[in-house]
Order: sequence, then structure tokens, then C-alpha cells
Amino acid sequence: MNSRIKQLINTFKTRHIDALLVTQDTNIAYLTRFPASESWLLVSKRKASYITDFRYILEARNGLKGIGVVRYIKSKGETLFQTCRQQNIRHPGFDPNHLTVAQYQALQKECLRPVKLVAVPHLVEALRETKDATEIKCIRQALAIHKQAYQLVKKLIHPNVTEQDILSRLENFVRHKGARFSFPPIVASGLNSCYPHAKVTGRKLKKNDIVLVDIGIEVKGYKSDLTRMFFLGRIPPLVQKVNDAVAVAQLKAIEKIRPGVPVAELDLAARNHLAKNGLAQYFGHALGHGVGLDIHESPRLSQSNPAVLKAGMVITIEPAVYIPHRFGIRIEDMVLITPKGCEVLSRDIHQ
Repeated sequence: MNSRIKQLINTFKTRHIDALLVTQDTNIAYLTRFPASESWLLVSKRKASYITDFRYILEARNGLKGIGVVRYIKSKGETLFQTCRQQNIRHPGFDPNHLTVAQYQALQKECLRPVKLVAVPHLVEALRETKDATEIKCIRQALAIHKQAYQLVKKLIHPNVTEQDILSRLENFVRHKGARFSFPPIVASGLNSCYPHAKVTGRKLKKNDIVLVDIGIEVKGYKSDLTRMFFLGRIPPLVQKVNDAVAVAQLKAIEKIRPGVPVAELDLAARNHLAKNGLAQYFGHALGHGVGLDIHESPRLSQSNPAVLKAGMVITIEPAVYIPHRFGIRIEDMVLITPKGCEVLSRDIHQ
């Protein structure tokens, strides 16, 4: 078994389980380093079994190392419980966040004594929160392409160019690099920038416009996520005030980053600064989130989250102000928590 699966097994005792059913593709990919699809992974103390069907059986047998491959015929659930009985598994855990009600009800019907399902949320996600050297290297590679993408954006942004024109050029660039986007890009100009998740439109950029560009690059499964602001010509006083306040709010949050700090403190530091400038009411989302195999991972940087920062986490810090019907400003960077503090991974990526 690989080191990640061994780490997972070490958590079983405190959760009173003797195995874990992993049903979410990204979690399976993390544990196996194999691109899972419509399959399940059963990890017990002695063995890991990949449960799949005819479509994926050959790929799984060729690609998985140290993991048994079990083909299901009737249903994954039937094969799951057959495997549990064969391995004398009595209390398999599962993550309720990754099963539909229908899937859970079907499993309950197929589950026969002495096997009993135990709900244990967030086991694999907790392991994924801290990144190892290989994961961090992939994120740095994504950011290297990201830097080039923003250099291209800077050249493209001119009056009469449309948001869609910019997106099309970015798509070609990313494809040429052998990468792909982590999520649908945001290119929001003028009034469109006041929508946090604006859709790209055919709007033409105008003189003195502001343009919010939020893109992510994926390399070997790992994501980057950055937002930059671009200004065409004269910056109106209110826009300058808001941009400066958001930049300082981000700095105040970053200054607090080190292992052991509650994530709520970061959110509060940024929000308090915006409040002093009369802008907090326009900041309606959390300060940031973890990034890795998923674009949004744990921890969520909100005041309601009791989590603390750990060395190895990679998070975004993205304070923002969205003034309805006028404009929005968001500045987003990626930060690695180090043993003694932090490293802003995207520090050299400028607008």
C-alpha cells in the first residue's frame, strides 16, 4: 500500500471503523494516483480493492499498483458487501457527503448483518488539506503557465476588444501549453465586474474600463486560482479607493498566516479593514479556500470555520468589494503555509 492509504488506515481506530468506502472520484485519484471514473475504492486494514465494471477493468489492472481490482456485474453495492464478508469487514465507513440519498438507500438494502455502515465524513479530505512536495511542484507548474497567461491578457486588453475575444485567445494559449482551465474563466469588464461569478459576454471594452480576470490552470490534476484587475486609462477616484482597500485587506490577512492560526482570524483581519473603509457590506463571500486536486478544497476561510492553518496547506486569499450596478474589485493570490510562516506562491504574477 502507498503512503497515502497507510495514512488513511491510521485514522480508522479513532473513527471506530475497520475499512473505508471511498466513492468520490477525486478522493480515489488522490489515494491511488489513478484517474478514477464511476468506480469505488474499499480500503481495509490489510487490503485496498478497486471496484469497477467491464468498461474500466483493463485500464485499472494496468494502471493500479498494489491495489486489487474487483469487477462488479450486478451492482457496486453487491460486490462491495461480498468483498466485506470475504475480508471479515464488519464496520465499513463511508462519507455521506459523497453518496446520494438513492445510493445510500440502495446500500442499506444490500447491507446484511454482521456488516454495518458507519458515516465518517471528511476523512480523505482531511489528508488532502496538506500537500506534499510532489503536489506543491504541480501547483507551481500550473502557476508558471498562469503567469504567462496573464502576460498575454495584459497585451490583449484594449478598447473595442470583447470579453469573448480575450477568452478565445486564452483558450488557445492554454491548449497550446498542454494544460487546461481549472474552471470556466471569468473575464468581466465594466459593470460586469460587480458580479462575483460573471459570465463571459460579447461586451466590448471601453476607454477607462476596469477588467476583472479570474482564471485557473490545471497541470497533472492540480489547480491554480488567481484573480487580477486591469485598468484601461484613467482610474476613477472611487475605483482607486476600493482597489487600494482590497489590496491592503489582502495584505493584512497574509501577514497573519502561519501554522496554528485559526482561519477565522484571516477572514476577520481582511473584513475589519474593509469595514474601516465603509466597504465591508460589499464583501459577501469567504476570504478564500484550499486548492489542490479540486479548485475548492478544505479549509474554507470563513469566520464560521473553527479550523486552524497547518504547514503544507495551499490556500487562496481573495478579499473583494462588489458595488451593485457599478463595479467589482477582487484580488486573489495563492499562499503556501510553511513551518514558520507562509510563501505567496503567486507573488511575481502581476497585472
